[in-house]
Amino acid sequence: MTKILFLPGAGGSPGFWHAVGARLPADRPKEYLGWPGLGNQPHDPSVRSVDDLLRLVEARMDGPVDLVAQSMGGVVAARLALARREKVRRLVLCVTSAGVDMAALGASDWRPDYRASFPDAADWITAERSASFLPVEKIAVPTLLIWGDADAISPVAVGRHLEQRLPKARLEIVAGGGHDVAVTHADHVARLIAGHLA
Repeated sequence: MTKILFLPGAGGSPGFWHAVGARLPADRPKEYLGWPGLGNQPHDPSVRSVDDLLRLVEARMDGPVDLVAQSMGGVVAARLALARREKVRRLVLCVTSAGVDMAALGASDWRPDYRASFPDAADWITAERSASFLPVEKIAVPTLLIWGDADAISPVAVGRHLEQRLPKARLEIVAGGGHDVAVTHADHVARLIAGHLA
């Protein structure tokens, strides 16, 4: 059975997706990844960029996987869906940029609040204003987009933009959901994901 790899955002915690994962079928293999040096996670001198995070996830792709990713983790997931097409069966992108110009779509700058919350996080995570452009039109796998309508960091306009560009995407908007919609609305988000991955 296809393994689900859960990727967090810049908060870095492998626990971010636990509430959703616990509500998905118990027989599905699941792995929760964390990001060394981000949020409150222990530092690893070998991790200095998103490219290094990509390498960490690739090492866990020992067969076809479903990728479920939030925020910055969605950039990693989208890049893998482009670079390792044979390994990604389904994709879930939750409140992410996925290579979109976020500022042009009304997103607020998350970096000051992030640095205040995680003063010891690796410097590289807040050094860049936005993720590199990605040709998401080439992502061929079925993709579920989950957005909260109260998210200032990744507003619904970003989700709508991605839905138009990804050939096999469907956008679901969660009323009252913010950037942590997968935590605050875990039941709803888990139902959406279960349906998509079934």
